[in-house]
Amino acid sequence: MGLVRSNRLKRFVALAILTSFGGLVGSYAKSKSPVDRATEEKILLLGNGSEPKGTDPHLVTGVPESNILNSLFEGLVNYHPSKDATVIPGVAKRWESNEDASIWTFYLRKEARWSNGDPLTAHDFVYSYKRILTPSFGARYADFFYIIKNARAFHQGEIEDYNEVFTKALDEHTLQIGLIGPFPHFLLMLRHYTWFPLHAKTIEKFGGLENRDSQWTQPDHFVGNGPFRLKKWETNSILEVEKSDTYWDRKTVRLQGIRFFPIEKYSTEEAAFRAGQLHYCYEVPLDRVTFYRTKEPETIRLDDYFGTYFYRFNTTRPPLDQPKVRKALALSIDKESIVKYLTLGGERAANSYVYPLADYRPIKEIFFDPTEAKRLIAEAGFPNGKGFPRLKILINTAENHKIIAESIQKMWKDSLGIEVEIVNQEWKVYLESQNNLRYDISRSGWIGDFLDPIAFLKIFRSSSGNNQTGWKNDEYDRLLDQVNQTGNPDQRYALMQQMEAILLEELPIAPIYFYNRKFLIHPSVVGWYPKLLDHRPYKLVDLKAP
Repeated sequence: MGLVRSNRLKRFVALAILTSFGGLVGSYAKSKSPVDRATEEKILLLGNGSEPKGTDPHLVTGVPESNILNSLFEGLVNYHPSKDATVIPGVAKRWESNEDASIWTFYLRKEARWSNGDPLTAHDFVYSYKRILTPSFGARYADFFYIIKNARAFHQGEIEDYNEVFTKALDEHTLQIGLIGPFPHFLLMLRHYTWFPLHAKTIEKFGGLENRDSQWTQPDHFVGNGPFRLKKWETNSILEVEKSDTYWDRKTVRLQGIRFFPIEKYSTEEAAFRAGQLHYCYEVPLDRVTFYRTKEPETIRLDDYFGTYFYRFNTTRPPLDQPKVRKALALSIDKESIVKYLTLGGERAANSYVYPLADYRPIKEIFFDPTEAKRLIAEAGFPNGKGFPRLKILINTAENHKIIAESIQKMWKDSLGIEVEIVNQEWKVYLESQNNLRYDISRSGWIGDFLDPIAFLKIFRSSSGNNQTGWKNDEYDRLLDQVNQTGNPDQRYALMQQMEAILLEELPIAPIYFYNRKFLIHPSVVGWYPKLLDHRPYKLVDLKAP
C-alpha cells in the first residue's frame, strides 16, 4: 500500500512540474528530462519550501520569500558570490562614510532602471524607507531601521515629520544616510531585502504607502529593479521570473529565468529531484540524509548556515508566563540526541542562542539537565506534571519539524510528566498564528541577516515585530540601544553577551540546534558556492550540461 501511494505521488509531482513547463510534455520531453531541457534553455528549477506569503519586501519575513525577492530587486549593495563578509556594488556604484562610520553617502548608477523602464533615483530609496517606518503600515522589520537617526522616534510616533529622519536624496543619484552612532557593519545590513528600493509611482497607484493589502505585487502590476522580473505566480504551483531587459547589468546575467516551486513536503520534493524535475532540492528528508551521505555524496550538500533552530514560548499564556516553567521545558530537551540521531546533517546542539562566531562567545549557556528541570516544574506548582495543562506545539508543514516535535514531546513526558499536542499549520497560517501570539509553544528558527551577533539579538526587543513571544525586558532594550551606538568591537561584544545572558536566564525561547543547510543540487548548476548566509547573486549563477 505504501509503495503504491509513493508511486502515485511521484507521478503527480512529475505532471505538475511538467505542466508548468508548457511544451515540454510533447515528444521532446520523452527523450530529455525537464532538468536537461531547462539547463539548455538556462532556466533554473528551484525547490523553495513553502508557498511564499508574498513578494512585498516590507511585509514578508521568511526565507522562501527572501529567495524570490533577491531575484526581483537589488539594493545599494549586493552579495558576493562566495564571500559572506564581502559586499559588491549594486545600485550604488560606490560609497563613502565619515570617519566614525555614522554618515554614509552612496552614489547611484545613472543607468539603473526599473523593470518598466523608469529611471531609478535616490528618492525611491527614501520613499521605501519612509514606508517601512510609517507607524500605520505595521512592518515587522521596522526596528531594523532604528540605527538611522530619528527613525525610531518617527516609527513610534514621537515625531511626525519624516524629513527629520536622516535619509536624504542629495540629488537624483546621491543618497545619504545618517546613523545614531558608529556602525561598521552597515554595508552588510544593506544587503537585506528590507532595504531594497520600491517604485513609488506603482505603490501610490495601488493605494499608497500605508496600504498593506496593495495589489502592486501582482504579476501584471509588479515593478522591480533586479536582474529578473516577475513573469507569473500560480498559487501552490509555481512562481516564475524571467531575465529583465532593463536591468543595468543585464549582460552579466547568465540565466534566462528561474522557476520557484513551493513544495512543502520534503519527501515530495526529493522525489521530484530524483525524477529529474528540479535542479535544487531545498531540504533533504531526515530519513534520507544518511543514504545521500554514504551512497551519493556528490549530490548532497551540508553547508554551515547562520541560523538557530529554537522553540518560542508564548509568555502571555499561563503557565508559560512563569520563568521556572520555561526553564524546566528548556532544560529537559536533550539537544545532543536530536542532532546525533535525528537531524544527521552536522548540526550542533545549541546551548546558547546566538550562532557561534570566531570572535564571539556566550557568557551563559543552558544544558540538558532533567533533574533540575523536574525540581523547577515542581516548584512552579506541577510536581511530576500534576495539574499541568495540555499545551500545544505549533509547527509548520514539514516532516522534519514533526519528527523533532515528536521527540521533544516524549522528552517532556519522560522528564516532567507533562503531555503536549502537536499542531501542524500551512506556512502562511503558521506565520499568522505566531505573529499574533495564537499559540502556546512554536517551532521557530532565525537566520541572521548579516554576520554579527546583533542580527540574532535585535529581534527580541520589546517592540520588535519579530519578537513574537510577548516577552519584554527593559534592561535588554537598553543594552540593545547601547550596542547600536557603540563602535568599539570589544565593547559591543561585551554588551551583546549581557543581552544573551538575560535572554538565557528568562528563556522566552528554548534553543535547540545551530543549523546546517542540507540540500540536493544538480551538477549542471554553476556558481552555487557554500555561503554561511545562503544568499547568492542569481545573476552570477549559471547552468552548464555536466
